[in-house]
Amino acid sequence: MSVLRVACVQLCSGRDVAANIETASGLIRQAAAAGAKLVATPEMTSLMERDKRAMRPKVKTEAEDSALAAFRGLAAELGIDLLIGSLPIDIGEARLANRAFLIGPDGAIKARYDKIHMFDVDLPEGESFRESAGYRPGEAAVLADVDGARLGLTICYDIRFAPLYRRLAQAGADIIATPAAFTRVTGEAHWHVLQRARAIETGSFVIAPAQTGTHEDGRQTFGHALIVDPWGRVLADAGTEVGIIVADLDLSEVTTARGRIPALQHDRPFEGP
Repeated sequence: MSVLRVACVQLCSGRDVAANIETASGLIRQAAAAGAKLVATPEMTSLMERDKRAMRPKVKTEAEDSALAAFRGLAAELGIDLLIGSLPIDIGEARLANRAFLIGPDGAIKARYDKIHMFDVDLPEGESFRESAGYRPGEAAVLADVDGARLGLTICYDIRFAPLYRRLAQAGADIIATPAAFTRVTGEAHWHVLQRARAIETGSFVIAPAQTGTHEDGRQTFGHALIVDPWGRVLADAGTEVGIIVADLDLSEVTTARGRIPALQHDRPFEGP
């Protein structure tokens, strides 16, 4: 039986990159001290800023990004796999990349994932988001190896697009990460059910580190970082406070769940409408 201890970090990131690195690093250390071999942080770990003019000077290339360098060093120091849910990255174009990084225990970057689905919505309460105006969407699904497991990478709004998760599971994902900065309004309505649904549909563990609270730019996020098992049971819920959650994932439960409901094998072509 293979068991992997994982942790999700919950943050309230603000406008100060150095302060965000310090807070996230402290929580990552707590998670490693609790025995986690895979630690995951939320979307936009290093910077939450909706003012594009204020944000742009703080965004760097991979080679210049202070957060990425700090987290690579921390993963190597602690000897853990560290998933940074996303950082804004300068890719030398008019738009940025919303990019997740999986960093190995040696500090090397094992995988990168650029968020595919852009959050372009007008909410009834008056909030408006146009993620595609600032970020270039990704084009490829990504799987990576983590301590005997296969980890699928997604980010936030991707959770609403079930075919991506099905593709990852059919390609061998045991765990799917859904780091997020879900709005308070949409989170209250949909967060828990979406995370549980993706776990049930794919027979995978879902780990969902989250942003929480009221951020310096005025945005409100929902929190409730989650760890969900392949049968849809919530193993850990962070509530609304900054902190960590930890759970042991028995990877044999993936095989068990997919054996009980082998839906991943039952795709059929159909016509219409």
